[in-house]
Amino acid sequence: MILSHYTREFRYNLKLATPIILGMLGHTFVGLIDNIMVGQLGSAELAAVSLGNSFIFIAMSIGIGFSTAITPLAAEADSEKNFEKGKSSFKHGLFLCTVLSILLFLLLLLAKPFMYVLDQPEEVVVLAIPYLDLVGLSLIPLIIFQAFKQFSDGLSLVKYPMYATIIANVLNVFFNYVLIFGKLGFPEMGIVGAALGTLISRVAMLLFLWWLLKLREKSKAYVTNIKLFVLNSVMMKKVFNLGFPSAMQMFFEVAIFTAAIWLSGTLGKNPQAANQIALNLSSMTFMVATGLSVAAMIRVGNQKGLQNFKELRRIAYSIFLLGIIFAIVFAVMFLLLHNVFPKIYVNLNDPINATDNMEVVSIAATLLIAAAVFQISDSLQVIALGALRGLQDVKIPTIITFISYWAIGFPISYYSGKEDVLGSLGIWLGLLAGLTSAAILLYIRFNYLTKKLILNNK
Repeated sequence: MILSHYTREFRYNLKLATPIILGMLGHTFVGLIDNIMVGQLGSAELAAVSLGNSFIFIAMSIGIGFSTAITPLAAEADSEKNFEKGKSSFKHGLFLCTVLSILLFLLLLLAKPFMYVLDQPEEVVVLAIPYLDLVGLSLIPLIIFQAFKQFSDGLSLVKYPMYATIIANVLNVFFNYVLIFGKLGFPEMGIVGAALGTLISRVAMLLFLWWLLKLREKSKAYVTNIKLFVLNSVMMKKVFNLGFPSAMQMFFEVAIFTAAIWLSGTLGKNPQAANQIALNLSSMTFMVATGLSVAAMIRVGNQKGLQNFKELRRIAYSIFLLGIIFAIVFAVMFLLLHNVFPKIYVNLNDPINATDNMEVVSIAATLLIAAAVFQISDSLQVIALGALRGLQDVKIPTIITFISYWAIGFPISYYSGKEDVLGSLGIWLGLLAGLTSAAILLYIRFNYLTKKLILNNK
């Protein structure tokens, strides 16, 4: 293998992926700001945000996963210079995402009583329920935004979602500050203020992205004069058949991390707060891999449209390699700073919660060592998924993700995560096992498919 065969793609891959990464880091940064600000209120409030977001993450994974069907279809149509095909795939994707966002919000409202049967701390549940109402409502603009974002990515207009996310972050930080703590004449609302800030920022993010795409000549005709209720059954079926398995893939992965939140809650509010810190930090690094995954989806989708399968395989492998390099850097960072990062989230000078906060920091530091170990697995599995979505191969990867996370990962988390076994560390060892299994199996699937396509295209 000549290394330069792959490394020469790094510059273009980074050029394509960087705005996506920054946009996704922006979403995670909103969560970081929420967690740091709420963490100043106490470990119970931080645990409540964690519990509320655990329900949000499940619904969000389904909506965002479904929206990823738009990107490979738009990328393929763009490379074929087929406007009608591109607009049709976007319109049907937008329609399905809109309907799904409303359904998911309603399901969240119905799911609230489920908090009481999860053996979670009572004080945490009481705080989490009003938080969930507003953040749940914000799913509607978020998932509709995702439809526009995935379409924009498919046209390689990757900067515009990033700009919209930056605007949303600025708004979120401002409204969090004034609403959580009651500044500038606003009422002091605690964690409900954090939820309201998230809702306002997500509505603004959607409107701003639509406005940006409307201004751009390449995308204007796609995002205006959308006859949303004039639908074609063939395209509807195509988008659904791509979107549903993609949603399930993301759901299976996010659900095991959500299960980790619930399992942590059975150990108490401090382990749950520590789990939230480790999860939030590892989510930041995961966004880099996710950005590379979208880049893989776009570039593989383009090469599929051109029927150039040798180039498709080479480009995908260059992104795999780039992802592994980033993962190693993040792993070293977590190992070196695992005792430092958790202290950002809590107020160690608070005499009332001093004992709780020290326990939270100690547990979170241990979990970050586990997070360091699974960086490569996490990176490889999500980039391989992106490449497979670019090939529009979604059914077998869905089975792979289910087996990896729920037949392998969850049983390990459940049994080793008990208080009398390994506790919080045991929960994260299950996550490590699931991610590693997924990475290996998805890589094998991509390798097999691309070899087969090259052979059949001779």
